[in-house]
Amino acid sequence: MSYRVAVRALCEFTAKEGDLDLRFTPSPTALEGMAGHATVTGRRGESYEREVTLEGAYLDLLVRGRADGYDPERNRLEEIKTHRGDLARQPANHRQLHWAQAKIYGALLCASRGLESLNVALVYLDVGSQKETVLAEAFSAVELQAFFEAQCQRFIAWAEQELAHRQARDQALTTLKFPYGEFRRGQRQLAEAVYKAACTGTHLMAQAPTGIGKTLATLFPQLKAFPGQQLDKLFFLAAKTSGRQLALDALASLTMPAMPLRVLELTAREKACEHPDKACHGESCPLARGFYDRLPAARAEAITRPALDRAALRDVALAYEVCPYYLGQELARWVDVVVGDYNYYFDLSALLYSLTLANQWRVSVLVDEAHNLLERGRSMYTAELDMRNFKGLRKVAPNNIKKHIERILRCWSELHSAQVATYQVQPELPHKLIGALQQAISAITDHLAEQPAGVDPALLNAYFDAMHFCRLAELFGSHSLFDCTLLPQRTSLGRSLVVCIRNVLPAPFLGPRMLEARSCVLFSATLSPRQFYADTLGLPRNQVWVDVESPFRAEQLEVRLARHISTRYQDRIASLQTIVDLLAQQYQQRPGNYLAFFSSFEYLQQVTTLLASKYPALPFWEQTRGMHEAARNDFLARFTDESRGIGFAVLGGAFSEGIDLPGDRLIGAFIATLGLPQVNSVNEQMKARMDQLFGTGYDYTYLYPGLQKVVQAAGRVIRTTDDRGIVHLLDDRFARPQVRSLLPNWWGDAL
Repeated sequence: MSYRVAVRALCEFTAKEGDLDLRFTPSPTALEGMAGHATVTGRRGESYEREVTLEGAYLDLLVRGRADGYDPERNRLEEIKTHRGDLARQPANHRQLHWAQAKIYGALLCASRGLESLNVALVYLDVGSQKETVLAEAFSAVELQAFFEAQCQRFIAWAEQELAHRQARDQALTTLKFPYGEFRRGQRQLAEAVYKAACTGTHLMAQAPTGIGKTLATLFPQLKAFPGQQLDKLFFLAAKTSGRQLALDALASLTMPAMPLRVLELTAREKACEHPDKACHGESCPLARGFYDRLPAARAEAITRPALDRAALRDVALAYEVCPYYLGQELARWVDVVVGDYNYYFDLSALLYSLTLANQWRVSVLVDEAHNLLERGRSMYTAELDMRNFKGLRKVAPNNIKKHIERILRCWSELHSAQVATYQVQPELPHKLIGALQQAISAITDHLAEQPAGVDPALLNAYFDAMHFCRLAELFGSHSLFDCTLLPQRTSLGRSLVVCIRNVLPAPFLGPRMLEARSCVLFSATLSPRQFYADTLGLPRNQVWVDVESPFRAEQLEVRLARHISTRYQDRIASLQTIVDLLAQQYQQRPGNYLAFFSSFEYLQQVTTLLASKYPALPFWEQTRGMHEAARNDFLARFTDESRGIGFAVLGGAFSEGIDLPGDRLIGAFIATLGLPQVNSVNEQMKARMDQLFGTGYDYTYLYPGLQKVVQAAGRVIRTTDDRGIVHLLDDRFARPQVRSLLPNWWGDAL
């Protein structure tokens, strides 16, 4: 059995040394890179060969890849790299890596075509000036083959170890047993559907009720499918920290400590960074200094640990004095299961997606609580720039950058003067502003390379915001809006303008990433209507749908509809007295723990103020704006088997999904809203665009997202087959047939 490795992966393993250094970054975007390659190759002659597929073997190691180009007339192989900024500031270890890649491609080309010698060239294209810098050197085939074999020798021991690991892993997974004696009702149905999807290479949408153990029911069949489907990786993607922890716990229950399955948790950079006050290079951060020199030992230690959660990864990193965050990024190449946030696979510069493409991995993807992917996807592909942030740079920007800031502000002023309404969607992008932003990006990139101690945080934030805006400008289409908003005047300086590339439909971005996976399973308690999520998330037409049978019975949950209450904005004051009386009446009939959900903090506080006045003996506690993690934990800690009272929360917030309060910890919920997004200028424009795309603007913008929040909140009440509880739906609109059809089937005739 051969071990397959991409040329790039081989070189990153063998030819990287020295400091971790991000000063010559960020590199051009993937689109800029592809455009740069096309520019360079388009300048070559008719005989020039593009994207030359090559492979070669060394013992049991199969090395393969695609060289960027070969000119047979000049007998020159070219490795094309795009860059920003002064090439002279490129770190030496970056250049060394590029030469290694070029020389290995050269060796493979010589071997495949019987060449005795070859000119090997690094072609650097500046994406700003479109200027080429060519570094060329002549090699004999013998020299290139010797280099190839030397790199392979440095990797072969690791490759043999990885082959042995994979064989042991697959053998162990063939005998993997479900950790409990039997499946819960509905859990087996879900597990079977996931296993079938993994084996047939299809994409699955699974609506499965809360409380059946969805995490375990999706991980177990995917792991069982590994050997037969020759899968390389499994990515478990969650919207929240709680989802990641559930996955880690489920994996721990499935695998024994001695089982050869490597699990890695990826954590956000700001949470993993040990020195947030330092820049990511060796002259500033001690954990970046000599990073690649100490990486091999840290990597070797890390893979001996079956579970690398955030704490375990940090322990290894600090023991070898390397950055925990970037150690995790490196280890993603060598583990079997990665647990992380959605963004690691779905956002514009997603690590796991780019590694999958570069290494041609066969991967399966599990998307937990997939109803969240719509809003998260929109946020990933939205970019906003605030004029005030750029005005503030006049005081902190160095002189060589100030002229670029001034040009940006002049372009902004032109947009500002043309703005006739507080909110306005523009028919086309602001090309002059984008050009000014791109020039500023190049200037700041050069400046960063010259500042080993880092730059002012405001300048750095503006820099990243500008890059994100320019990248999305390249991808602009009918899936997004370009809008301008005038902020309320707060000073004598006048009103500030915010410009935004606002994603409405993330499907064109998310869909191709799903298709790159062998199978992608999206699961949640709320994925109805099916077509809404298929359209907005970009699932392929041949996707499979399963609505998992609920383990719960209608008699477990009493659902009451308050047909005489309206929670519409104009009716809220009139509703307060009735709602307060209903809450108190229910509590008096059956004292216990309840959650009460409202559409806003203002509405919530109006109810609690009246409740405290009229029923002072009734205990309650409230969610507050900007609650920190400790305060959220204190809020949930109030729900015990012995406690009594009502917890007030905002629908769609931290307490309406992803929390587990079984038994007497929660016996009921009041939902005083349909959860509909606010009617405002932005949502109305999104509704209009959804109408253009699907003909269902209101439902796709307001109704379906709102009812999804309601069902999630109601799902907090019944968590086990022994639970009993009550849900009060406090709005007359719940009686409408269209609304009732979107509520869970297992509620039966309770409505």
